[in-house]
Amino acid sequence: MAHFTRRMSSIHKETKPHEKHPRFGNLPLSTSGPQDCALTGAALLNTPYLNKGAGFPPEEREAFKLTGLLPQNVQTLDQQVKRAYQQYSTRVDDLAKNTFMTSLGEQNEVLYFRLIQDHLKEMFSVIYTPTEGDAIQNYSRLFRKPEGCFLNINDVGRVHDDLAQWGSPDDIDYIVVTDGEEILGIGDQGVGGILISVAKLVLTTLCAGIHPNRTLPVVLDCGTDSKELLNDDLYLGLKKPRVRGKEYDDFVDVFVQSARKLYPNAYIHFEDFGLPNARRILDRYRPEIPCFNDDVQGTGCVTLAAIMAGLHVSKLKLEDMRMVIFGAGTAGTGIADQVRDAIAADSGKSKDEAAKQIWYSCSPPRRSHFYPPSSDETRCVDKPGLLLKSHDDKLTHAQIDYARDDSEWEGKEGHDLLAVIKGVKPHVLIGTSTRPKSFTKEIVQEMASHVERPIIFPLSNPTRLHEASPSDLNEWTKGKALIATGSPFPPVKYEGKEYEIAECNNSTCFPGIGLGCVLSRSKLLSDKMLVAAVKSLAAQSPALKDPDKGLLPDVINVREISVHIAKAVIQQAVEEGLATQEGIPEGGEDLEEWVREQMWDAAYRPLRFVEKNSAGRHARGEMGVAGAAAQV
Repeated sequence: MAHFTRRMSSIHKETKPHEKHPRFGNLPLSTSGPQDCALTGAALLNTPYLNKGAGFPPEEREAFKLTGLLPQNVQTLDQQVKRAYQQYSTRVDDLAKNTFMTSLGEQNEVLYFRLIQDHLKEMFSVIYTPTEGDAIQNYSRLFRKPEGCFLNINDVGRVHDDLAQWGSPDDIDYIVVTDGEEILGIGDQGVGGILISVAKLVLTTLCAGIHPNRTLPVVLDCGTDSKELLNDDLYLGLKKPRVRGKEYDDFVDVFVQSARKLYPNAYIHFEDFGLPNARRILDRYRPEIPCFNDDVQGTGCVTLAAIMAGLHVSKLKLEDMRMVIFGAGTAGTGIADQVRDAIAADSGKSKDEAAKQIWYSCSPPRRSHFYPPSSDETRCVDKPGLLLKSHDDKLTHAQIDYARDDSEWEGKEGHDLLAVIKGVKPHVLIGTSTRPKSFTKEIVQEMASHVERPIIFPLSNPTRLHEASPSDLNEWTKGKALIATGSPFPPVKYEGKEYEIAECNNSTCFPGIGLGCVLSRSKLLSDKMLVAAVKSLAAQSPALKDPDKGLLPDVINVREISVHIAKAVIQQAVEEGLATQEGIPEGGEDLEEWVREQMWDAAYRPLRFVEKNSAGRHARGEMGVAGAAAQV
């Protein structure tokens, strides 16, 4: 993560902002020109998305009755960032810094995001993983002020009313919802999962300009199976074992139907649901609503983009590729799904035929106090190795499509990964196993003996759980391997020649997909829209021009990456008749500027006073405030 944040830290300084397009300044989500404001005095200072603190210029201080409420000296945003950073730096540890940032965001939204942009080198790991994981684990002990919407399975009848408190039908663009069961690799965190919904929405704003005051973080509290939380008298969630089965499904459905009725334009992002539920819930609602699961689809999309770039370098078509996935969980099946769907879309094959190009191998379960076996791993415990149809009673819903006929493997040497590599002779090897060093020299060299440019992605996080180090892969294949990883790594060398290592970071993909869906007001997020996003990301690969460069674009340009992904998603939505937003430009520069105009920036905009009786909810400071304008 440090390498990623080092590259990201200069986004604000090195990337020149594109000018807003005046022709699109009248759009509802336009970010140019002055903002209407009906608040004055302390009410304005207490509204995070309008507050400028000491940055209010003299004319606004007078117009909005702030004189006497602020120190005399007017500060620039740069000066405010300098002061805030000094305050941040005095915090004794990363968890304290995380708490400081939360407090800052509750006071001044622009300053919060600008501070992160200017110091992302050290702050990304504080506002997201791993420190956000620590904050989630300590949620009930650090709790000061609630963030987001808390829905619990004991009060299903209140779900509609509780959601309705967050605004009118046009107020919410993006919802992130979790049930808290599988958080950031640290497992069941119950109600503390609300913070992953909050953190994910922060990334959508940082990386794609989703308007922060038009988002809603939600947690579905279904209880917890964590004995530690159940025995903690300070735990704030439901103190009961997790509810499962029909009652759970009905609760999720009430949430989805209520959210769609109340906020018909909202895009729903499912995050960190338990492994038995993540794919199943996604499959249920994808045909009905615009929704996305980053654990299932985000990892799959960014990995597929890297695969496409690798296939370009190795001069191989997607429809001719053979791929082995080593791992048991949601990430592996999510990758398999995206690759299968892309093969089907490009070649005209059925999904069943496309799935035959993918071999799925279960890893042995983890035996660690810190990383206990997941539910999918325990299903594979009796039969680690290639998934076969005879394992039917041990396969998850997501794995069934990739189980091979037993007859196909008769007479083979075995079922372990080496045997699979020998039998399949894959072009691509993906690791999502969290089994460190499982891609051994023997396995890698066996693969390299059959293909000219082996494409090998050890994606498990954190770094200590990677299936192999890039330096070893590069050495064992004599510089021929095309490598991408789940964490940032420095370039590697072989015989004096340097090769860049791409990072499969979901932040380069999911925010742009969400932006495209939000701006187009798409009815659904289709397979073809995801493939369009993947192709857009792959098209920005430096390896297309120089095979020694990374397979994915540098995340320093993540907002630019998101513009092009959103553009591709919108165009595909229009082509499929799924876009409902009127006035979408047909393409080219106009569409690009139309997207940019609606991306939120961490910059102060001039305020224009309006009377309350003629002001909208944004001007009255009611956005993101529960109960300010509840629906009936």
